[in-house]
Amino acid sequence: MATLSSSPSPSLLSSSTANPKTPYLKPPLLFFPKPLTTALTTALATTTLLLTSPPSSIASDAYNVYYGTAASAANYGGYGGNSDKKASAEYVYDVPDGWKERLVSKVEKGTNGTDSEFYNPKKRQEKEYLTFLAGFRQLAPKDVILNNLALSDVELQDLIAGADSLVSEEKKDENGQLYYVYEIDGIGKHSLIAVTCAKNKLYAHFVNAPAPEWKRDEDTLRHIHESFKTVGSS
Repeated sequence: MATLSSSPSPSLLSSSTANPKTPYLKPPLLFFPKPLTTALTTALATTTLLLTSPPSSIASDAYNVYYGTAASAANYGGYGGNSDKKASAEYVYDVPDGWKERLVSKVEKGTNGTDSEFYNPKKRQEKEYLTFLAGFRQLAPKDVILNNLALSDVELQDLIAGADSLVSEEKKDENGQLYYVYEIDGIGKHSLIAVTCAKNKLYAHFVNAPAPEWKRDEDTLRHIHESFKTVGSS
C-alpha cells in the first residue's frame, strides 16, 4: 500500500524557499483489499440467487408421523386428545411440516371409508388421505382393487377415465406384507396410491397433486407415498 513520507523531499524544500505558497500534495489512491472485494462479490451473488430462486409450496424437508387408528364410524369421535393414539395405531404415514389436517365427518367416514386427510394450505388440491374397508382378508387382483376403490371416489373415477398413463406393481415390505402400488398420470393431475390388507381390513393411501405442484414437489410427494405402512400384528 502506498505511504507518505513524514520528511519533505529536497525538491519540496527548494520550492518552498523560492515560493512561499503551500505545495500541492496529490492524495493517495484508495482501494479495497482483495478479501473485502471477494466478500462483496460473493454476497451480491448469493442475494441474486435468493431473489431469483422460485419458492416451493413445501417450505422444508421436515415431516411429522401420523398415527391412524382406522376406527369405525360408530366409534369415531374426531381427532385430538387421544393420548393412546400411537399405541392403538393401525397405520402410519409422514406428513410434511406445515400441512393441515382436514377433519373427516362421521357421514363421510361411513360412506367412503375416509379415515384421515392432510393438505398443503398453499394449494389445497395437493393432499394425502387414507381410506379403509373392513372384511378383506387378502388382496384381489390389482385391476379389481383399483376399480372397487373408484366406486366410492368420484375424483379417482375421473382420473382413471382420463389417464394418460397408469402403472401398477406389487411390492413386499420387510415382513413380507404385500402392497399394490399405482401411479396415475392424468389430465392436469398426478396420483400415487398404495393398497394393502391387514387386520381383516383393506387400507388405501392416496397422494394427489395438480401437475404444476407434482413437477415442483415430486421428491416430497414420493416420500410421503412411500412412508405409508400398517403397524401392529396383522
